[in-house]
Amino acid sequence: MATNRSRRLRKKLCVDEFQELGFELNLDFKEDLDDEAIDAFLDAFLTEAMDANGLDYVGGDDFGLVCLANRGSVTEEQRAVVEAWLKARSELTAVTVSPLIDAWHPETPINPVA
Repeated sequence: MATNRSRRLRKKLCVDEFQELGFELNLDFKEDLDDEAIDAFLDAFLTEAMDANGLDYVGGDDFGLVCLANRGSVTEEQRAVVEAWLKARSELTAVTVSPLIDAWHPETPINPVA
């Protein structure tokens, strides 16, 4: 793939100076939780942790990617707020929050510019 891309193409591909960062979540629920309790947790998670911080969640009940609701990158502070919110929840037995990664191209290292 060509590395000499126009600014317009770099923006369209979300690469180089237009790289957007997010992070992955792995959630382990308590075994005795029923579907209603998991749904209530997910509703609270989307409202209190995602919407309240300008974030979006893409994924399933127990694994997904968190990215900014608008164009741009998640900050380390936003990541820490979500991690703290999740770790305070009694419905979960374990929470794994990845470091910030490229939301569009996870295999690509983070640019120092981003």
